[in-house]
Amino acid sequence: MEVLPVLFSILAALLIGAMSPGPSFVMVSRLAISTSRRDGLAAALGMGAGGAAFGALALLGLATLLAQIDWLYMGFKIAGGLYLLYLGIRIWRGADVPLTVATGDTGASNPGRAFAAALLTQLSNPKTAVYYGSVFVALLPAQTPLWMMLVLPPLIFCLETGWYAVVALGFSADKPRALYLRTKGWVDRAAGAVMGALGIRLLIGATDR
Repeated sequence: MEVLPVLFSILAALLIGAMSPGPSFVMVSRLAISTSRRDGLAAALGMGAGGAAFGALALLGLATLLAQIDWLYMGFKIAGGLYLLYLGIRIWRGADVPLTVATGDTGASNPGRAFAAALLTQLSNPKTAVYYGSVFVALLPAQTPLWMMLVLPPLIFCLETGWYAVVALGFSADKPRALYLRTKGWVDRAAGAVMGALGIRLLIGATDR
């Protein structure tokens, strides 16, 4: 079996997963539109780092442990659900806090904090690791070359970062930001509700396989 077509198939499957709407998309788009383009791009890097970490864990077989050891998987889902619920409440409570715009960005810009928030959001969902593991099991050849094992995590980083950088650039443009500033209360409450709902969904499904 030729390995390059396999590699491209894996990356295509992972890109489809990355593009699926979820807490990561909500986090990056909100940071980009409400703070600055730098924060949005920093969040994209955080998503890439989280994706690479999950990819490495899946390649090491730890995703299989998550899929087979009920209490470990349940613990990860509870922790992730609580974190997303906390983010949702925090975003909702800040809906009425006004933003001060200066030179196209808001005064709340903090790329380091954006990176950390995005990384934690990416890592809050253990289903990502299980999804990566499923893709690898389905598509990786039985005798996987060492070089492919080594290049997959960096490629996943580039893939996840690239997609969320597109999201950040799109939502940090002038027109989306102007619309956000006019409707901040509604947008933040909607984002907080979505994030909280995703957290509650993780908590409710913590015992589901």
